[in-house]
Formats: sequence, C-alpha cells, structure tokens
Amino acid sequence: MTGIFFAIAAAVLFGLSSPLAKVLIGSIDPWLLAGVLYLGSGIGMAIIQAIRALASKRPTQIKIPIRELPWLAGVIFFGGICGPVLLMYGLSHTPASTSSLLLDLEGVFTAGLAWLVFKEHYDRRIVTGMIAIILGGAVLSWAPGVTLQSLIGPLLVAAACLSWGIDNNLTRKISLNDPILITLIKSLGAGMTNLLIAISLGARFPSLNILIEAAVLGFLCYGLSIVCFIMALRWLGASRTGAYFSAAPFVGATVAILIFGEPLTATLVVATIIMGFGIYLHLTESHVHSHTHEEMEHEHSHGHDEHHQHEHDFSVLPGEIHTHRHRHTKMIHRHAHFPDMHHTHSH
Repeated sequence: MTGIFFAIAAAVLFGLSSPLAKVLIGSIDPWLLAGVLYLGSGIGMAIIQAIRALASKRPTQIKIPIRELPWLAGVIFFGGICGPVLLMYGLSHTPASTSSLLLDLEGVFTAGLAWLVFKEHYDRRIVTGMIAIILGGAVLSWAPGVTLQSLIGPLLVAAACLSWGIDNNLTRKISLNDPILITLIKSLGAGMTNLLIAISLGARFPSLNILIEAAVLGFLCYGLSIVCFIMALRWLGASRTGAYFSAAPFVGATVAILIFGEPLTATLVVATIIMGFGIYLHLTESHVHSHTHEEMEHEHSHGHDEHHQHEHDFSVLPGEIHTHRHRHTKMIHRHAHFPDMHHTHSH
C-alpha cells in the first residue's frame, strides 16, 4: 500500500498544477513560468535538505553514483525542460479542463516505454486500460470542423506527456537514491535552464507577487509531487505508477470547471467515462504467482520485511526505517506484487 499512497499523493498534487498554472498564463510568459515553477520546487527542496542535514544525528551523504548521472541528465532534459515548456504553451491554446484530462496520456507513454523499451512486465488488463485512456484522449482532441490550428494545443500537451513518459522511465533508473536530492537537482537544473532561455527570447518578468505565487505553486505541485512519484516508482515500477498517476487529470479537470466555470460538455463527460474505465482496470489489477528473487546487492531506505532479512553491524530498532548497502539472498515465494525494485523477474 505504500507505493499506492505515494502514487495517489503525486497524482493529486500534480493534478492541481494545470488549472492553477492556467491562472498565471496571462500574466507571465509560458517559458518563464516553466522556469519559475521548477525554481520554486528546487528552492523548496534545498530548504528541506538543509533542515534535514541540521536535524540529522548522522552525517548526511549527498551523492548520486557516477554511473547514474546520464540517467539524471535525461531526467532534467525531458522532465524538467521539454515537458513543462510544452505544457505551458499547450495550456495557452487549450481549455484547462481539456488539458488536464489530456495529461492522462503521460501514463500511456510511461507504460508503453516501460514495456517496449525497458522490458517491464505487462498483461492484457493493463494494455486494455491504456487503450481506453488513449481513446479518451482522442475524444478530447477531436471535434467537428477540426483544423490544424485547433489541434496545436492538444498536440503540445501530448508532446509534454511523451517527454514526461521518458522522464518517468529514466527516473526509475535512479529511484533508489534520495528522492529529495533527485528533485532538488532536477528542479534547479531545469529551472535555471528554462529561465535563461526565456530571458534570451525576450521574456519580461511579471510583478513580484506573480513570481512568488508561481514559485509556491512549483514547490507544492511539482516538487512534492516529484518526491512522491519517485517513492512510488520504487514500490510499483514505472507502468503501474503511471497508471495510478492517471488520476491526476481528473483532479485538474474538476478544479478547472470549478475555478473557470468551464462548461461540462458531452465530450468531456464521454472522455471522462472512457478514461475512468481505463484507470479502473489498472487500479483493480492483482498480479500473483510463484517467482524467484535472484541474489542482489544495493542501497536504499528500508525496514525489515520478508524481502529484507539481513544482519547489521549497528543497532536497528524493530520497524525502524534505515539506509545502508545490503545483500538479498536467492528466494522463491508467492505473493501479490508489482514490478518494483525487488521484482524485476521475467514471466
């Protein structure tokens, strides 16, 4: 249940970002807004990291293994630069409620890449759910008398979802590292890059109040959401985390209708039903079979459970969450599971 909690928390926080960012679009350049959102996230994470360091009784190790730095660079580029910029421009051409539901495509791209490129396990139930979400996105994007101009907004939002789908799969590669540190590096790198690009293109800074509102929004809806998403990746894998995260657009669409008074159209209702069915298939999945855990050695925060039964050279209280490098011996057992960091076996 731990992974599901973090995935849903990430979905709710991010779901709020689109309609709330839409409020700021008319007051700030979209590219500049993307930069400020991530800078707000990075500054917030830096403050949290500093508080943790001061409060910790043990020296804090701040590091990302060198072999994982290329994955981190990809996360910053696709998730921190391409994704938010494409979304901000897409929001400027699309109603907030439609944009919010179109964000369900992020889960589709995340799962598709996880299955086809990163070889994560899937079954017909999950595939059927993804097809339903794609159909719902198509309903939202298409309308009588559609023109290239009217498709620009939905296509930009879809491109943002593809960027975040790549980002999510790359993030899983580094998800055993400190999630706050990963979010801090990603946010500051993406924020500074977007800010410099926006300034070079002639973007003008809005009032201080708008900048503060955007930074706070970035910390709450980007920073904390990313931290929760990374934790979910550890427990659920990329495709299942993407499935739970698909609840985010419904949060955004609801807020958009309430804030902007956007009409509850038949198209929106039909798309919601179709996408909702797809999400239902994901949330009711049960994957149980006898499987083998091969020997492995890695480092991450954990408590002692059926997968962590090792010795220590230091004192650990029952149920205490702690971090150190540990080894898993070979084990064969049967239980419900997801393709998380301990279940990467073949089927």
